[in-house]
Amino acid sequence: MTTYETMASHLETERLILRPWDESDAAEFCALLAERGKGTPEVEHIRTCIAGFLTATASTGIALLPIQRRDEGDFIGYCGLIIGRTTLEEPEIAYELFQHAHGHGYATEAAGAVLRAAIATGRTRLWSTVGTWNAPSLRVLEKLGFERDRVSMEDSGEVAWLTRSLP
Repeated sequence: MTTYETMASHLETERLILRPWDESDAAEFCALLAERGKGTPEVEHIRTCIAGFLTATASTGIALLPIQRRDEGDFIGYCGLIIGRTTLEEPEIAYELFQHAHGHGYATEAAGAVLRAAIATGRTRLWSTVGTWNAPSLRVLEKLGFERDRVSMEDSGEVAWLTRSLP
């Protein structure tokens, strides 16, 4: 079995800081999830989710990290590696940003930092799964060198499976 280095839990780019979750992120995370249009989760539930993220990071060595803008210091979303629909050996890159943060290149910048962190762990391939309707997200992945592998049908609709070899 291959062992991997632990993913860095603090990543910085020109405009962004990706760092470990804190309980104080719960209210903003609730607001982000509410933008999906399926109601606002309870803050206590989200605090439990955050504790779960931290536990998962400790056991898997990969992390989903909050994104904050360096100058403004505000929480704008998350980006990182998850097991999701794949495996620990070939995890998924995942990201979600507040709508007000769309269109500024933040997702590409954050995902690029996570991609470099994934390479540093020694992994050889990443996946991403995205609804085929989500053209902006598909463009982010294309910029990062991901290529479409297949499409599957799920309850939520058509899902594109993309992959990228590392480094």
